[in-house]
Amino acid sequence: MVLLNAPIVPWEGMGGVKLYNHISEFYDIIKNLNDADALLGKSLVRYEIKDEVYLWFNLFNGKLFKITALKNYTGKLFDVIHIGMSIDEVLEMEPSFEYDDFEEVYCSPKGIYIETDPVENTVLWISVYIKEIDNEDFDKGNW
Repeated sequence: MVLLNAPIVPWEGMGGVKLYNHISEFYDIIKNLNDADALLGKSLVRYEIKDEVYLWFNLFNGKLFKITALKNYTGKLFDVIHIGMSIDEVLEMEPSFEYDDFEEVYCSPKGIYIETDPVENTVLWISVYIKEIDNEDFDKGNW
């Protein structure tokens, strides 16, 4: 069960869900999902709890490496940043975010990605991830 109003904590998790947890800990959630999982390449899979969160796993080690808050998630990052907020306000409050043209997301070295609505210029999704995500052997699950 995801706690939709729980804080979003970089490098740790959100909604009471912790990064690095093993996929087997989510069996009860995954078995009840209606949507098919999305295989991303050969080693990564993403499960969606409809309009709440995406859970991203590495299949080689079975560990959760990223959690993405979706539109029904009401918890906040740094007690102020939330889904639906203007990206201009976000950048005023947290200047560590920089836009990545390739990924088309705002990235912070504090362990956060923010994807925005290109028309409304508001926060669509907030993701937290593990520190090892940029390691050369990340896809192999060596973390």
